[in-house]
Amino acid sequence: MAFTKLSVQPSDVGKVMAHASTPETDIWAIFRALRDTRSLFGLRPGHVQTLQAMLSFLKPGHGDTVFASNTAICRRIGGIDERTLRRHIDRFVELGFMKRQDSPNRKRYRVRSSSGQSISYGLSLTPLLDRANELLAAAQEMENARRDRIFLRKRILSRLAHLEEADPESIHSHGIRRVLRRKLSIAEYRALLDELDAHCEQMSTAVDTPNTMELPANDGQNVRHHSKSKKEEKDLESAHNGETPVLQTLTAVCDQATSLATASLKNWDDVESHARALAPMMGIHTSTFEKATSKVGSRKTSCAIFIILQLGNRIRDFGAYFHSITLGRREIDFNPSRLLERLSHSPATPA
Repeated sequence: MAFTKLSVQPSDVGKVMAHASTPETDIWAIFRALRDTRSLFGLRPGHVQTLQAMLSFLKPGHGDTVFASNTAICRRIGGIDERTLRRHIDRFVELGFMKRQDSPNRKRYRVRSSSGQSISYGLSLTPLLDRANELLAAAQEMENARRDRIFLRKRILSRLAHLEEADPESIHSHGIRRVLRRKLSIAEYRALLDELDAHCEQMSTAVDTPNTMELPANDGQNVRHHSKSKKEEKDLESAHNGETPVLQTLTAVCDQATSLATASLKNWDDVESHARALAPMMGIHTSTFEKATSKVGSRKTSCAIFIILQLGNRIRDFGAYFHSITLGRREIDFNPSRLLERLSHSPATPA
């Protein structure tokens, strides 16, 4: 099996063929192409091993007919029985990759005339060589499909990572990951990617796009607009005043966060600034912190940071828990004042 080139010399059964040289063919490249595309033809690994053993009997410049006996072929394969070998040969003949050229006594040999003409009796692999272009093209197509599937899968996983960063408890993300456990076709991967792109675009539109506003017609309207914006911010903070604890209570109960402050926390601005610094160290993305501030207010968001750090080992994932109590389904139940009261009386009580 050390040689890589084979001179192809076609011959017909029972006919005397003139010796003619043909371009060299890399028969092992053809073999590898058939090996890689065997599923297209319903071939099993045993069939491929049989063909490999038969090719190893060919000699450069001696044509494409196998003259070895069944016993010799079985021994080279590794000791399979002769009935299995015959079934494999029948399968190759049926698929058009091999042709029997039987002698009158069923022996395999070649005879030559004095003028150089020859007759070969054995297992001809000419049909396999004739289909070289077909097999090589099929193998290349399968390789391209494999690479495309890997590429699409990586793109989907990248989209999922961005989606889960914004929404760790996304049901949509969990559903797609379950689908990815199966072996999918290229069309299925593309459908998943399109679905994920549409979902991410919808989330981006819903969360990140600023509200459209009409430009003021004069300076007076501009002043009224700024006044209205400030009033809306105050309304947002006042809406959560009932849930916001006393500053001294927060800093006293949540001593873990307080101890990390480089300066004393005298007011809510100091608390918010410290919470912003702590968030990235806890695995909470800055954009997630800003979204929480816009939704529940800066004070409640800062309280969430302090309380999560105080709970420590009782929370497995700080980022997911923060998202849940500020932006997720548990936001409506999150009351910092009530939770701080529980922590002050029983620190071991879980959140």
